[in-house]
Amino acid sequence: MFTFSLKKNTTLIIAATLLLTLSACGDSDDTAETPVPAPAPAPETPAEYTYAVTVTNLTYAQPLSPLGVILHAESKMWVTGEASSVALEVLAEGGDNSDFIADSNALAAISSDGVILPGSAGMVEISTTDRNATYFTVATMLVNTNDAFSGLTGIDISEMTLDDSKSWNLNVYDSGTEANSELMGTIPGPVDGGTGFDAIRDDVDFVAYHSGVVSQDDGLSNSVLTQAHRFDNPAIKLTITRTK
Repeated sequence: MFTFSLKKNTTLIIAATLLLTLSACGDSDDTAETPVPAPAPAPETPAEYTYAVTVTNLTYAQPLSPLGVILHAESKMWVTGEASSVALEVLAEGGDNSDFIADSNALAAISSDGVILPGSAGMVEISTTDRNATYFTVATMLVNTNDAFSGLTGIDISEMTLDDSKSWNLNVYDSGTEANSELMGTIPGPVDGGTGFDAIRDDVDFVAYHSGVVSQDDGLSNSVLTQAHRFDNPAIKLTITRTK
């Protein structure tokens, strides 16, 4: 005969209720949403600095070679009284600035296009995102000479703001690497079409301010230059403007 036990069944009901409650709690935990992490911030775009460099040729008959323009950290590409680098020698003797602008100190570098004729101006823009590029250098050869060049080096532009400009009237340097013989075959410019760079150094071997052209009109009979190729200082006007 089956005997109903209230106590026993009450215990079973309580146990079943507990199991259902625990199961419901487990289901709730399983379906909880996983927090989604916030997206990483986009990387900051580095600021770009752009400068327009303009050179005006103030001479009467001295075309200028293409400008070599370099942005760099604090340093100088030449020092008066010290020997020229080979890259500067190549530029000053033949007007080729390719080695000059490939200098290991260059953080940005560029060459302008073509020669700058007397009385005209040439301009080139140079840009960088490197915050260390706070100095600049410019150089160009007076091509109807043996090794004369003009420019400036190691100029601090770190404080220039947008649309700021700086200008200089610049003298002529002698690289000191080739004697100023003015002989036929030694001048790379249109007056002679002679040899440009020569690795042999036959002059004082230090950079100095140029003493000027003598010319055949002043008694140097073997010179291929005339008084028209003489130059007064300043020979060029240089302007740099921050455009970005």
